[in-house]
Amino acid sequence: MATEFTAFARTLQGTGASRRLRHAAKVPGIVYGGEAKPEMIELDHNALWHALKKEEFHSSILSMKVDKATSQVLLRDVQYHPFKQQILHIDFQRVEAGKKIHMKVPVHFVNQDVSPAVKLSAAIVNHVLTDVEISCLPKDLPRFIEVDMKDLKAGESIHAKDITLPAGVTLVFHGRNKDAVFATASMVKEEAAPAEGAPAAAEVAASKQKAPAAPPAAPNKDKQGVKDGKK
Repeated sequence: MATEFTAFARTLQGTGASRRLRHAAKVPGIVYGGEAKPEMIELDHNALWHALKKEEFHSSILSMKVDKATSQVLLRDVQYHPFKQQILHIDFQRVEAGKKIHMKVPVHFVNQDVSPAVKLSAAIVNHVLTDVEISCLPKDLPRFIEVDMKDLKAGESIHAKDITLPAGVTLVFHGRNKDAVFATASMVKEEAAPAEGAPAAAEVAASKQKAPAAPPAAPNKDKQGVKDGKK
C-alpha cells in the first residue's frame, strides 16, 4: 500500500509568498511530470518533517491527495535550511504507469551475523554501498534492495553480479563499474609479539627518557696544581 500524504493547492508564487508560508508553518512545493502542467502545492511543515524521517517516504511511490484528487508521485528533491530544523521547499514527480522510473533505494544487509566471515573468522565487514539507483516500472519498484550475506567468507566481497534483484528491476551505475562492490569482509591484522627475552622498542625508548643525565666529571686537583705552579 502506497504511503499517503495530504497537500493543498497553492495560488501565490514568488519569494515573498513562500516566506509567508514558512512563517505560517507551511512548506511550498511543486509537482511536475506527466502530461499535466506543473502544480504548485503547500504542505504542513510538522507533518512533512515527520514523514521525511521514514525510509519509505524517500524510496517508494507516494499517494498524494490534493482536494479531492489523488495522484501517484515520487519524492525528487528536498531543500533544508542551512542550520535551522526547517524544510524550505519540496519537489515531487508524477508517476506514469507504463514509463520506467529511475530511483535511489536503500540497501539492506541481512544474515551478516551468521556468515562464515563473522561467525568463524571474526572478520570486519564493511558495507560499501548503503543505497543504489535502480530502473523499473512503477509497479515493480521495491522499497529496498536486499543483500544476503549468509555465504560471505573472510577475504571475500559481494559484487553487483552476486545480488538477486526483484523481477523487472535493474541496477543503474552511470558509467561506474557495473560489477560494483556492495560489501567486503577483511581479517583483523594482529600485531607481532616481541621475541621472548628481548625488550620492546617502546620500553627501551621509555627507559632512556626516564634515565637521569650523567653528572659532569670533577676536575683533577693534581693536574690543576701543576698548571698553577707553572704559572
